[in-house]
Amino acid sequence: MRRFVKGALAGVVLAGALAGCAVQTSPVDTARFNASPVWLAGDPDIWAINQAQWAFADPGRTLNRPAEAARAVAALDYLAGQINTSPRWAMIGPHSKMELLQARVETRAALGIAPDAPSQAVVDAMMAAGDALNAGDPHGAMASLHGPGFTQGPDQILHSLTAMPYLRTANIATIHAASELHGDGGIGVRWR
Repeated sequence: MRRFVKGALAGVVLAGALAGCAVQTSPVDTARFNASPVWLAGDPDIWAINQAQWAFADPGRTLNRPAEAARAVAALDYLAGQINTSPRWAMIGPHSKMELLQARVETRAALGIAPDAPSQAVVDAMMAAGDALNAGDPHGAMASLHGPGFTQGPDQILHSLTAMPYLRTANIATIHAASELHGDGGIGVRWR
């Protein structure tokens, strides 16, 4: 009887361990930055983590600065894909990688971006909106924020970018990712 209980318990433990090892079978949607403006000079991955961590740490940083907010959204969406797919970031822990994907979901939901929108479309739209806003072209920004990847109208998305709410998962995920990228608890992040 004792041997049977031990064997049954071992079977349950093994089944639980195997269930815990389940891996995501679908590939992570990944984007690239298509343009290389002066402010993106250098390493786009490092720019993305610095921009995202700076912006998502405190909503006051992007308040009434929708161009910065749009770039932070693009940076986070881009980063979630890059960190999860690039062999360059293999040393980033699985927990941080999952947090970035969850932060992508949280940010998209908060801004009215469809959860299944291709990351490239999100990154391109947000970067274009940021560029248009920097150029003083709100109509161009609104045109960038229109399409099937958005669940809200461009005016609502622009309003959300102007006063982005605190997004806890995005804040935590970018802190953890920056800490692992810089290897110093995030202290070495180059703030803007």
